[in-house]
Order: sequence, then C-alpha cells, then structure tokens
Amino acid sequence: MSRTRRFLAAAAAATLAAAAAGRGPEAAGAAAPRPEARQGGVFRSGARMVPIYATVTDARGALVPDLTRAEFEVLDNGVRQDLLVFENQTQPFTAVVMLDSSGSMTSSLKLVKAAAEQFLIRLLPQDKAQVGAFNDKIQFSGEFTSDRDALIAALGDLDFGNPTRLYDALDESLDRLAPTEGRRVIVVLTDGEDTASRRGRGDVLARAVAGEVMIYGIGLESDYFNGVRRVRTSPDRVVRRLAEETGGGYFLLRETSNLSSTFTRIAQELHSQYVLGFTPAVLDGRVHQLTVNVKRPGMKARARKTYVAASEAGTGPPK
Repeated sequence: MSRTRRFLAAAAAATLAAAAAGRGPEAAGAAAPRPEARQGGVFRSGARMVPIYATVTDARGALVPDLTRAEFEVLDNGVRQDLLVFENQTQPFTAVVMLDSSGSMTSSLKLVKAAAEQFLIRLLPQDKAQVGAFNDKIQFSGEFTSDRDALIAALGDLDFGNPTRLYDALDESLDRLAPTEGRRVIVVLTDGEDTASRRGRGDVLARAVAGEVMIYGIGLESDYFNGVRRVRTSPDRVVRRLAEETGGGYFLLRETSNLSSTFTRIAQELHSQYVLGFTPAVLDGRVHQLTVNVKRPGMKARARKTYVAASEAGTGPPK
C-alpha cells in the first residue's frame, strides 16, 4: 500500500469510528481537550496528499484543542483547498533532540541536559526519539526508541568540544529521520552561531522542507570566558528561520531558569497539534506557499509555510 493510501485509510478509519458513535470527526474532538495518554495511528504522507501539522494558540499564547474542521482554512499558493483530512487526536512523532555542547556551553550544559529530560519524560508510548550533541564532532545516542529511561541515560554520555557544527548536526539529524514515517521533528538548542560546518544553512532548509521535517529551536544567550574576557553569546538567527519555515516554534531564552519550561512546552505542543490534509491540484515539482488560517477570533495557527509539489516518482530538487 502506498503512503498516500495509508494516510487516507487512517483518516477514513477515524471518521468511521466517530460516525459509529453518532458524531462527526469534528465533534469528536471539540467537546474537551484531548487526553495526552491516548494516541492515534501514524499518518503517512504521500505525493498526492499534503499533511500539515498545525499548532493553534489564543491571544494569551495558550494552546487551543477544540477547533473543528470548519474553523480552518488552508491556502496553496493563495488558493483555498478542501480539507480531506482533519484530525485532532494526539499523533505519534519521531524526534531528534540535538544539544549544543561547544565550549561556550560549558557552564550551562548540566542545566540543559536536566531540562531536556522534561521533554523526554513526556514522550508517549508511540513516540520515539534519540538524543545528540554537536561541537567539533556530532554525536547520537543510537537508534530511535520509546525507552525514556535509556534516552535520559544517554544524555549523560554527551561530550564537550570547541567549534560549533550546528548546520552539520541538523543535516545529520535529517539523515537519521529520513527513513522514518509519520511526523518527524528536530528539537535543537544552541547558544551561538555556526563556526565549522561543511553544510550550508540553505542546504539544511531545503532538505527540511522537502523531507517535511518540523524544527523546534531554542536559542540560549549565555555568558562564558573565551580565554581573554567574558562574553555573551548570540544564538544563530538561522535557527529561528528554520523553525518558522517548517512550522515548529522558536524560543529565545536569556535565563537558564526558563529551560525546563521551554522543553515542556515543546512536548505539549507536539501532543496538541491538528493534522490537516489536502490533495494538491498541480504536481509541478515546485515549492508551493502554504497559509493556514483560523476563523475563530483571536486564534493563531502556526504551521509549515511551504511544501514541494512533487510527483510520486519524484521530480528532482525543488525548483
């Protein structure tokens, strides 16, 4: 069975289950916030189905879990699309948690690892992850796993180094995620700019868009001694753009005391996203602009801004 058929089959199963209970799929998720302990099946995208994972917040920044299909509007290059898939049940994801462990992070890394635990302990049974670190080298914990204890233990094995190969770390994280199915996520934390990568930022963005990978970024401003004087770091601004383009969130932190709550917030968002899907009218191998609007006043949707309208056989690099 193709990816598209599996994606549609999962959506149809959810609709039939709601209908059997005497409700439409919208009403099934509208009455109350979804329980995090219950997860749906994995949605798999395909060439003729464009999945969009959307985070919706109100004017106070609180997550909104009770919207219906009719309250969403999706535009493809400015043209309104019919939503063939709508789901607000918690969906599984596969994630790489990638942490900056370069020299400037020496005084903060212990706190960062403790904060990353807050993300890992909130993984649900069908979620999978691995942890990693980057400096002059790039390190991964191993295979993707749902074993939270093993992931937390792996944080203790992450080493320090000097240069910052941020873009290379993201590129290798994309390599790890490429064979996986369903929602794919990178959570990356850094306190400075890339200084030693062989891959460029444009390459990473193009790969993330083509691979439908959502990137969450945490930029941490920190103070450290560079051998001459104390300096304050400035997180790489490219991480913000990667997050904005792929539908993840970006969090700029000036205090380490906000680390744990930020990792917790990312886990909550991933377990509160809506799945929207449509069939594109044209498969031209080009990058299309996506817009997701919410009709309920005061609500704001965050989702990926583009997708590649590639044929099933593939059309080469996006144009």
